[in-house]
Amino acid sequence: MRALGTAATGMLAQQLNVDVISNNIANMTTTGYKRQRAEFQDLLYQDMRRAGASSSDAGTIVPSGIQIGVGVKTASVYRITDQGGLESTGNTYDLAIQGAGYFRVLLPNGDEAYTRAGSFQVSPTGEIVTQDGFTVLPSITVPQDALDVTINPSGEVQVALDGQVDLQTVGQLDLAIFFNEAGLHPQGDNLFLESTASGAASVGVPGSTGFGTLRQSYLETSNVNAVGEITALISAQRAYEMNSKVITTADEMMSVTNQLR
Repeated sequence: MRALGTAATGMLAQQLNVDVISNNIANMTTTGYKRQRAEFQDLLYQDMRRAGASSSDAGTIVPSGIQIGVGVKTASVYRITDQGGLESTGNTYDLAIQGAGYFRVLLPNGDEAYTRAGSFQVSPTGEIVTQDGFTVLPSITVPQDALDVTINPSGEVQVALDGQVDLQTVGQLDLAIFFNEAGLHPQGDNLFLESTASGAASVGVPGSTGFGTLRQSYLETSNVNAVGEITALISAQRAYEMNSKVITTADEMMSVTNQLR
C-alpha cells in the first residue's frame, strides 16, 4: 500500500522539522544566533493517467490525468539573518553589529572565520580576541597602560593614556558582508566559514555603504521568537501525529484485506 511509504516520509520530515525547531529554542540566549527554518518539497509523482494524452481517435485529450504523490523530502534548512535585539552589557570589549556584517576571526589553522557574536576579550599581550582566544581581524593590540578604551560606530579603537588629553587611535576594526549570508557554512562556536554558496567576502569599514555600525558595550541577542517557535513545534507535532495515524489506518486496511476469504 502506497500510503505506508508516503506517511513514513511525512513522519521523517516532521522529525527533522522538530530537530530544527529544538535547536532554535536551545539557542534562544546564544549571542548573535540566527534562527533556522526547515523547507520541504514534494517527491516525484507517479502518472496513473498522463495529462494531455489522447483519449480517443477524434483528437480529444485527457485534461488533468491522474498523478499520485509519494511523499515529501527536505529541500533545505534555511538560516534567517534578521537583526537580533541589542542588549547593554557594560563590558568595554562587547561589540554588537547594528546592520549588515560579520566580524572577521583568524582560526589557529590560518583560515578566516566570521561571527556576529562580539563578546570579545583581551589576551595577556593586550590583543583583542574571541572567548576562545582567536584573534579578531585586523589584529589590534591595546596598550597595557591604557586607562580607557573607546570603540566608535565606525570601528576605530581609541585609548586614553595617562598624561595625554587626546585619545590615541590604536587600530581600525572592519566587517565582512556576503551576497548570500544563508550560504555561510556553520562551524559551531558562533563561527561561520565562507562557502561557494555564500560568495566571497567583501570587507569594509563599519558605517560605509552596505555595512552596519558597531555599538560598544552591547551584544546582539538571538533573533529566535519564543512564541513563534512554540507554535511551529505544536504544528509539527500535530503533523507527525496525523502521518502516524495514516500508517495505522493503512495497516488496518491491509489487515482487513488479509482476512478476506
